[in-house]
Amino acid sequence: MAPTGKTVLILGGGVGGLAAANALRKRLPRYHRVVLVERGMTFVFAPSLLWLLVGNRSTAQISRPLSRLVRPGVAIVAGDVHRIDPERLEVTVDGRTMSGDILVIALGTEAVPESIPGLVAGGHNLYALNGAEAFRDAFARFRGGRLTVLTATPAYRCPAAPYEATMLVEAACRRRGIREATDIHLFAAEPGPMGVAGPEVSKAVRQMVESRGVTYHPEHQVSAVDVDARRLRFANGAEAAYDLLAYVPPQRAPRVVRESGLCGEGGWIAVDRQTLETRHPRVYAIGDVNTIPLKMGKPLPKAGVFAHLQAEVVAKNVAFALTGRGRAATFSGNGECFIETGDHKAGFGKGNFFAEPSPAVRVYPPALRWHVGKILLEQAWLRGWI
Repeated sequence: MAPTGKTVLILGGGVGGLAAANALRKRLPRYHRVVLVERGMTFVFAPSLLWLLVGNRSTAQISRPLSRLVRPGVAIVAGDVHRIDPERLEVTVDGRTMSGDILVIALGTEAVPESIPGLVAGGHNLYALNGAEAFRDAFARFRGGRLTVLTATPAYRCPAAPYEATMLVEAACRRRGIREATDIHLFAAEPGPMGVAGPEVSKAVRQMVESRGVTYHPEHQVSAVDVDARRLRFANGAEAAYDLLAYVPPQRAPRVVRESGLCGEGGWIAVDRQTLETRHPRVYAIGDVNTIPLKMGKPLPKAGVFAHLQAEVVAKNVAFALTGRGRAATFSGNGECFIETGDHKAGFGKGNFFAEPSPAVRVYPPALRWHVGKILLEQAWLRGWI
């Protein structure tokens, strides 16, 4: 008699979902089904949007058909997830009900820039492909003036990204010979860069930014954008003019997740920090959609590296549960990221975020080798090696 196969449903084909699908397909016998549900059939390597902003990458260079990146034997279902029933392990995808034996939620975040009056019309969303393309085109026509980057809220995914974007833009202005004609400002809703990583890391990143002649304004949370006057208004009463604006939008859990009953008071899915399992048995949440509180009082940052590592942990544990082979795994809280600074250099941050009483993270100074490291990571993802 043939073994009875189980079905693992993975919702979301971003970094976490793709990594989970491939890791599970590698570990599970073929009579178990691995199903990946994703609305779009093109995978965009989000960290490379920073290079696209300044014309160092094209859209084609940083995107691939999702079908080329999954292992053989992963079933891809195209469509929007409209309902999640964590008790029945059921989901509805474009009117079709699907059920599984294990559910992995990797739906990421939902951007809501429209929640701030004028923001959509006044600037360009750094975290969306169309926003990055629009900024690239506007920046190519830019000949000088007041160039502004802002974070709309204190917490957002990819904490280093707006600081990297600012430094890459500054380097591009020098390369194009318009730096003296350009006044660059970074308005941050948060008190300092990458604050969860600790004061030393925050200080190091701030010095990287300010050493390039960028004016940094912490604790400035935008409340409205006057598009006609090209002025920013902040919750603290301050105002500022701009000529070209790029922003990190407000973010929340996707609507289908909020309506599933999985979210806690903070608006994200609470999980066991070692196994990533939710309060519902056999339902896991990985990456940006989950929340893991740290001893210091803040949650684990939302970043692709954590989505990837959490996906590997869930895959190992699901495979162990279904096959009895291998061993159980736990998420350690270790993480790392590259911090692009321009001029073919990058810094590198690495450490343990579960360390107590506060994360133990170190930042290495900008160097060519870290920039090359990010290029190699980009190519690993886009060639389907992960």
